Amino acid sequence: MQNMGNYVRNTALALAFSVALSACVVVPARGYYVGSAVAVEPPPVRIETYGAAPYPGYIWAGGYWNWVGGRHEWVPGHWEAPRRGYRWEPHRWVRERDGWHMHGGHWVR
Repeated sequence: MQNMGNYVRNTALALAFSVALSACVVVPARGYYVGSAVAVEPPPVRIETYGAAPYPGYIWAGGYWNWVGGRHEWVPGHWEAPRRGYRWEPHRWVRERDGWHMHGGHWVR
């Protein structure tokens, strides 16, 4: 009888765990927009305030407008560890013949 109780309890726990997981939403990592042109001009860059760098030499990689779900969405800036011999080139939107294109932030030698 005790084995049956353990079986029922374990089955109930497994079911509860499955239900909980089914309610999870998996969100892809926030990357910059890569794809075809966007017809909508991005809003002006937001002015961000930030405190001191977490470690000496860190640089502030400012936020940018990303294209998500058919609209521009602000992605806040963050601190980046320095890379010797490189400089940070920020994200930027460039107007081209077919619309607006995102050029993602990256390190440049």
